[in-house]
Amino acid sequence: MNFNWYQIALRGMAMGMAEVVPGVSGGTIAFITGIYEKLLESIKAFHPALIGVFRKEGFSGVWKAVNGTFLLSLLVGMAVGIVIGIFGITWLIENQPLAIWSFFFGLILASSIWVSRQISGWSFIDVIGLILATALAFWITVASPATGTEALWFVLICGTIAISAMLLPGISGSFLLLLMGMYTVIIGHVKGFLETFSMDHLIVVGVFAIGCLIGLAGFSRVLTWIFRHYHNLALAILTGFMLGSLNRLWPWKEVVTTRLNSHGEAVPFIERSVLPGSFQGNPQLLTVLLCGIAGFALVWLMDSRAPKDALDPGK
Repeated sequence: MNFNWYQIALRGMAMGMAEVVPGVSGGTIAFITGIYEKLLESIKAFHPALIGVFRKEGFSGVWKAVNGTFLLSLLVGMAVGIVIGIFGITWLIENQPLAIWSFFFGLILASSIWVSRQISGWSFIDVIGLILATALAFWITVASPATGTEALWFVLICGTIAISAMLLPGISGSFLLLLMGMYTVIIGHVKGFLETFSMDHLIVVGVFAIGCLIGLAGFSRVLTWIFRHYHNLALAILTGFMLGSLNRLWPWKEVVTTRLNSHGEAVPFIERSVLPGSFQGNPQLLTVLLCGIAGFALVWLMDSRAPKDALDPGK
């Protein structure tokens, strides 16, 4: 399926907004909007052979080889989505947490069902992969966050890990940053740079971006190889990642410990899922139900427009 530049940009915007939210993967959005295969192939096109292409065909040849129009449209959309996410979705999480988390819960639940339906026959190994991936993702959601640091070498590593996770539906790059204690550090520097254009903020953001480029160049090739040789197992594992991550998106939470944010305010640090009846405050059952249904329905709406081979980078 071919998309116009603005359609790709809108998908990139959705991916960018998703990546800002701990627990939601931009890779999931790429899956369900039908651009996952093209994204992996475009990223994989960046290799030393492009030097030869440039010598023979010039910039236009390189642009065509890497699918430049697609990547530029996607990156511009993601940049806009990240800005919207930092200032918009983070506001919703702070002010309407039950509504936004239930929406994402429905979105990821529907996505896991959608991905599992692409598996052409379940084998014993596929089932084991599903169970192990679900358990691993669930463990990640309950693991205690570490303490972050602004050391540039660690910022570089975090960029590599976060962008690699972004390519895996069900594993949120922003949530891994949270576990490494770097979510507030990176978001703070991005937000600070957008507000002040300070060089100190730019250096940290720039090093993080370099880490992202390194992760993209390496992990896209690994992921493409896995899909080509172990397609059903890869989909089973991705389904498990999404199912396991649902614990992080459960709307009703109980705060276990808090931390001080950059404004000196106490905010939740470690939380655990509880039933609506045990929730401290108004559980907003109707709002949660409607938002969850909206997120679920959105996936099936996008599914009706997605190409049938969107999950097979080997084709």
